[in-house]
Amino acid sequence: MEKHPMTPEGYAKLQEELSGLKSKDRPYIIREIATAREHGDLSENAEYHAAKDRQGMIELRISVLESTIGLAEVIDISNLSSDHVQFGATVTVIDEVSEEESTYQIVGAEEADVNEGRLSISAPLARAMIGKSEGDSIEINAPGGTRNYEIIAIKYN
Repeated sequence: MEKHPMTPEGYAKLQEELSGLKSKDRPYIIREIATAREHGDLSENAEYHAAKDRQGMIELRISVLESTIGLAEVIDISNLSSDHVQFGATVTVIDEVSEEESTYQIVGAEEADVNEGRLSISAPLARAMIGKSEGDSIEINAPGGTRNYEIIAIKYN
């Protein structure tokens, strides 16, 4: 199986979520199912079926997290430095038309959140930035048309 790059912070966040699901959510839902069972006929017990559905969602999320964590290649970006954009870089770009600045950290797909400035390494904008330097222009084919950006800063922190 192919490893997926991830920052230490992203890895820790997934570990924390997994731990919470196993130590709090799973035992809670097991108790809920037991309580609902005590209410009699399971075929017409909406409480029981709702709890079983929640259990299924929790178990699925645990499985996904375990797989994601198992395939993670944690890359400590504090040891990185480069004049070129690579995984872990925090990159500031300026839209060459609107002159609007945006800053993104390039992270693994599992920890991406564009609203918080974390861009998946597989996103078109991130792929266009990889290997580029400050002052380079990049072109992205977006749903609204072609967008051109200039890379104005690259940091590793």
